[in-house]
Amino acid sequence: MGVWRWRRNPLRRPTDLFEAWVAFAALVCVLVVAPAIGWVAGVRVDGTLQQAAQEQRQERHLVPAVVVRPAPVSAAEVPADPSAQRTAPRRTQIVASWTAPDGSSHEGTVPAAEEPPRAGDRFRIWTDAHGRLVGQPLDPSAAAFHAGIAGLAAAIGVAALGETVRRLVVRRLVHRRYIRLDRAWAAAGPDWGRAGAGS
Repeated sequence: MGVWRWRRNPLRRPTDLFEAWVAFAALVCVLVVAPAIGWVAGVRVDGTLQQAAQEQRQERHLVPAVVVRPAPVSAAEVPADPSAQRTAPRRTQIVASWTAPDGSSHEGTVPAAEEPPRAGDRFRIWTDAHGRLVGQPLDPSAAAFHAGIAGLAAAIGVAALGETVRRLVVRRLVHRRYIRLDRAWAAAGPDWGRAGAGS
């Protein structure tokens, strides 16, 4: 639509050419700069997440645990609303014992691996080297997925910023054009239609 602004003609205003350059810059931003920044952001986030996943795999261990008994239910864990008990199922908490990779024995409250839990059942939990409970390490494929989402978000953000700047500049240009038109109208308007005014 803005190609006509590039052509030489006596009606083209300097602001028309400036607007065309702004549109071209926004197009380059959307088609070139935004994907490049998205790619760089995705690669950097992926590198960070993959390093974190590798460190977690080295620091966290899957160790066998044994169900000792069901954990006592505290009053704070029981919802006051009976309908909340039906709509929000929660895993049963149990007391389990396990041996850490450093050889120390531990006992603590963990979510049950199976329902209903029975004393003596064996299951596995993630711990650090000293036997403290930790979450499952980050999966490399999940890290790559999150990095892709981050890169896509960065690209969309840069493209949206470029388009927003273009719209603001065009809005300002149109505002200035209307001001100039109002001034020209005010200067020429009073003489229109009067005899002998030279119009």
